[in-house]
Amino acid sequence: MDKEEIIVNNKTYWNNHADLWFGTTALPEYGVRFPKEDDLHLFGDIVNKRMLEMCCGSGHSLKYNADRGAGELWGVDLSQKQLDNAAKLLEESGYSAHLICARIEDDLDVPKEYFDYVYSIYGIGWTTDLQGTFDKIATYLKKDGIFIFSWNHTLHACITWSNEEGKDAIDSNQLVLTKSYYDETYFKMPVHDSEIILCNRKISTYINALARAGFMVEQLVEETDEDSLNAVGDIDMKTQKAKMMPISFCIKARKL
Repeated sequence: MDKEEIIVNNKTYWNNHADLWFGTTALPEYGVRFPKEDDLHLFGDIVNKRMLEMCCGSGHSLKYNADRGAGELWGVDLSQKQLDNAAKLLEESGYSAHLICARIEDDLDVPKEYFDYVYSIYGIGWTTDLQGTFDKIATYLKKDGIFIFSWNHTLHACITWSNEEGKDAIDSNQLVLTKSYYDETYFKMPVHDSEIILCNRKISTYINALARAGFMVEQLVEETDEDSLNAVGDIDMKTQKAKMMPISFCIKARKL
């Protein structure tokens, strides 16, 4: 599938549906049925730190970090509508940020060797060039700078999941392999009245790309939040699945 076609399709989706996702999957949340930053403490003390968010969406993660004393905020997103929402949210909250409408695959017009943190909350999987994106992120970070990102766990789209319907498909409380873990080809998935185009990368693909870009992985989190693990009674299908396997994952890496 042509990369430009993928990018145009996904950009159109986000420009048309940004308001439906306003404020969702943003810090302190990392993902679906997943521990929060309040539990994981991956960022630590960010007072006066320079922060760059890839796929910043509606700006809620930027605001979260600003509330905790971050010194400088930068955000990148493919969708101008998302950035408009982010700018409004931050302005109403008394904050300012450098917001850039661009593809995270691009060589961004941001300072090099400058940021203390680069992060992406459920956004990095949208890239059509994972290695190139990680290589570029490494140039934005200072030495020993931190890169944190979260995304759908690879197994989530391989087990009891229907791409055609865009939802879980658990039958009789059994987890069934419905797609090869090794299949990293792009697929279309219906969302709302449209569709998005994604691929399902192996966890090793992320780890190896980080290593090649000059990062050392400090932490890989594949967990389900306590509320989901302890849920009983009439629980939804996503929670049923999360009680048996991770729905999301998160990686913290340091630039060497």
